[in-house]
Amino acid sequence: MLNRLFIKNYALMEHLDIQFDAGLNMITGETGAGKSIMMGALGLILGNRAEGKHFFRDDQKCVIEGFFSIAAYGLQPFFDAYELEYDAETIIRREIAVDGKSRAFVNDSPVTLNTLKLLGEQLIDIHSQHATLQLNTERFQLMILDSIAKNQPIRQAYQEALQHYKQQVASLNHIKEEIANARATQDFNQFQFDELAQAQLQDNEQEALEAELAQLENAEEIKKGLLAAGYLLRENEPSATGALKEALQQLQAVQRYLPAVEEIAMRLQSAWIEVKDIADEVEAHEQAVFMDEGRLMQVNERLSLLYNLQQKHRADSVSDLIQLRDELEQKLSMLANQDEELGALTQAVARSLDLLADNAKQLHDTRQQAIGQVEAYVQEVLADVGMPNAQLKIELSLLEVDQYKTTGADAVQFLFSANKGQPLQPIHRVASGGELSRVMLAVKSLVAQTSALPTIIFDEIDTGISGEVALKVGEIMERLASNMQVLAITHLPQIASKGQTHFKVFKQDEGDKTKTDIRPLEKEARVLEVAQMLSGAHPGASALQHAKELLAR
Repeated sequence: MLNRLFIKNYALMEHLDIQFDAGLNMITGETGAGKSIMMGALGLILGNRAEGKHFFRDDQKCVIEGFFSIAAYGLQPFFDAYELEYDAETIIRREIAVDGKSRAFVNDSPVTLNTLKLLGEQLIDIHSQHATLQLNTERFQLMILDSIAKNQPIRQAYQEALQHYKQQVASLNHIKEEIANARATQDFNQFQFDELAQAQLQDNEQEALEAELAQLENAEEIKKGLLAAGYLLRENEPSATGALKEALQQLQAVQRYLPAVEEIAMRLQSAWIEVKDIADEVEAHEQAVFMDEGRLMQVNERLSLLYNLQQKHRADSVSDLIQLRDELEQKLSMLANQDEELGALTQAVARSLDLLADNAKQLHDTRQQAIGQVEAYVQEVLADVGMPNAQLKIELSLLEVDQYKTTGADAVQFLFSANKGQPLQPIHRVASGGELSRVMLAVKSLVAQTSALPTIIFDEIDTGISGEVALKVGEIMERLASNMQVLAITHLPQIASKGQTHFKVFKQDEGDKTKTDIRPLEKEARVLEVAQMLSGAHPGASALQHAKELLAR
């Protein structure tokens, strides 16, 4: 529960430090006094975003702290999951710097706003007059039934089954699309693959063929050059080999007289042997070169095929064609494998659908069992708050599988009639603002009995009620406060008189500034406040007496 709320430098609040009672706390004040400002500050420590700057003094940061007793609410797992230090007296702090940047802390550990919001949802339920519109939504109506039926584990199992089913269906649809696309292009892919496979492509083949083509097309010129080189090396008079041999003989003849020539002779002998080998190789190449028109035609045809395939498939090389051939082969083989995968996935979808349907039916049945309790309790409370002929009927029906939602497989409708003889109709069509407020109060009081929520705040939900009905509403809040902490912001003296603790919010001028303050009211001050709520700023003796009587109840 919320023990203490500290507010510094927020909007019209310079410095507030409020300590709340564990039971029913009433907060009153004139319209515009600052009650909504206090709620805004409380919303910030519950994870609401800071819209704009909220400073009483622009040169100081804004600080809001909430002190919560949480020992009785089983929140240790939450703190463990988010790696937060657990303390039975937990402090939530929100700071807004002068530049507008915001920071949030739980027990001095920095947290994100999302974490703060998740924690706040387990600490406080804020119910304002505008929140009655939630009663018209299917999500909220199902939440009511789930709270009474204690459906959290079942609902979680259903949501996990729904998510798994949707994932399986998405996978199935994906593979169906892949197979459809593959089959649509299967014949074309098969044709392309066959064409490339028949070509018997080989890496580096094109380069080798292009080199061979150059030789075949220039065979005559090549042979002529080789013949000329061979003639000069071996047959010319004098030939290169003959001249070298004669020079070698001359050197060998004089080396006996001039030893220094011996090394030159050896080098010349090596040159003569090398030139002889070159002459042999030139002769061999010359004999190997000949005009082969048949081979020339074969090479041209093969290169033409390779060039055409590259142009057709927009490939830069034979290697690219080989890669394309392998990819086409893989696509064709995958189609057979995908048929098997399709069968397995179809069976998996069927199994996940069976599990989902079982969870949906279980969730539906538990909700159906809770309907009678909700209808009876709401009708009883409505009779207490001045609507003895009001009726609430809840209709629940199972949806088709393709209509399943995260909230369940149910369509729900709250039918309402406020008066005798009036037919039941959807509540959002026939209930007035005051009637919605009372129905919501009944629902909240029922849900509070089954939830472990520490604190509930009623922010001016007394729209459209007065007199004896207001007293009954106050009594319901009293009953709620026996199980949980209740904070109620009200303009009705009948409700304000029910609180164990009473706070007054007011404005006052200090110098050139107006600021909002709040103070707890003791006995006499509380009598005066209730009397002023009854009759205005200057209550008479009868109003003061009436206030005393209300407080004495």
